[in-house]
Amino acid sequence: MKTAVTELLKTEVPIIQGGMAWIADATLAAAVSNAGGLGLIAGGSAPADVIRDEIRKARALTEKPFGLNIMLMSPYADELARLVLEENVPVVTTGAGSPGVYMEGWKAAGVTVIPVVASAALAVRMERLGAGALVCEGCEAGGHIGDLTTFCLVPQVADAVKIPVIAAGGIADGRGVAAAFMLGAAGVQCGTVFLTAEECGVPETYKQRVLGAKDTGTVVTGRSGGHPARCLKTPFSRKLLAMEKEETSLEEMEEIMSGSLRRAAKDGNLEEGTFMCGQIAGMVNTRRTCREIIESIFAQAEELLPAGLNPSAREPRKEPGSL
Repeated sequence: MKTAVTELLKTEVPIIQGGMAWIADATLAAAVSNAGGLGLIAGGSAPADVIRDEIRKARALTEKPFGLNIMLMSPYADELARLVLEENVPVVTTGAGSPGVYMEGWKAAGVTVIPVVASAALAVRMERLGAGALVCEGCEAGGHIGDLTTFCLVPQVADAVKIPVIAAGGIADGRGVAAAFMLGAAGVQCGTVFLTAEECGVPETYKQRVLGAKDTGTVVTGRSGGHPARCLKTPFSRKLLAMEKEETSLEEMEEIMSGSLRRAAKDGNLEEGTFMCGQIAGMVNTRRTCREIIESIFAQAEELLPAGLNPSAREPRKEPGSL
């Protein structure tokens, strides 16, 4: 399955594994890349030396392309931006801010920069900065989210920009890929579906929560503070929602949430951890390897796309009034 995304990223299939903080390490990224997609190492809030070790470990595990996700709010963002150049990382995805200050250096080094966006206006700005592609992430996704759904966001961004669009949020199988293509995307990014992968190192508690989740198994916390995030329903997420309802101060909320991602991803702590997860958790109910996940997704997509769903097989869309 070749698209503008596979050409850009030099992958076999148009899928990126999400840059999940404290979860997306070298082992998971390499497994996804070896299976034909693009694996990502999550920079999160880790210092450059830690991420350097992960990059080198990934290189020992795969000869395929992989990338680095940089959360631009991280206190180590500048260090990680330099690390991209020092370690010749071919692809960078960014979130929680604008990568503008780093773009010139990255582009001069041949780095493909793919910002994560949650609106068409932001997408246009990122294209002007020189982004090679865009991840359009709907609010169905796990982690920090915007307001628009994937179904509404992707076609509006696809109409607004000329660079490839990668759909994210609510995609776990070939039906999601086919739908994303019909909406104007040339690839997909998936996170939740890899949480239960054999190569994913989260605790068994985390995997069991995902495997047992239903379609209503997630909630959004942080709306009161302006930083909404989707996670699994747990004692901790219920506590956060109750605190928001009681109008707890932002300072107190931040204090209790500090370190909660790590406590979930590394310790499996249900009482004090935030278990990021998307709304498609109810579709994730089997343990598989990354290769099995990717092959299953694109085998199903291949069955659907020849039936008139493949955008590349259709004639170019005519402008209104043309013959």
